Amino acid sequence: MERKTLDSQVSISAEPALAEFAALAEQGVEVVVCNRPENEAEDNPSFAELENAVSDAGMTFVAIPFSRGQMQPQHSEAFAELLRSGKKVHAFCRTGNRSCNLWAAASCLNGAEKPQLQQAAQKAGFDISGVLVTY
Repeated sequence: MERKTLDSQVSISAEPALAEFAALAEQGVEVVVCNRPENEAEDNPSFAELENAVSDAGMTFVAIPFSRGQMQPQHSEAFAELLRSGKKVHAFCRTGNRSCNLWAAASCLNGAEKPQLQQAAQKAGFDISGVLVTY
């Protein structure tokens, strides 16, 4: 898994293998967020399998799923609320792109500076310009 740090609280990646969740816990992650729909691909673990692997590693599993291009305000608001908890979060989807865009939208809702968000996303290899225009 190639973990990309967006800020001091949030990291993202493509979907980790079930066995990789323990390493996230060892790195201080407290909450793991899945941003892909269940059964997005045939070989994806179910949400129940993900929750078991994450829980077994001592973290909390949260699903905020949406398909590519289908992020809605309720997704951003749910992630923004999670960020306000102050817990260290690792979010994932198929490539990390949805998770990065969700982080940007939620961070905007929480009052983050857009230039800093853009810089962090670019450093991680993602384009959040569409989110910054919307939020």
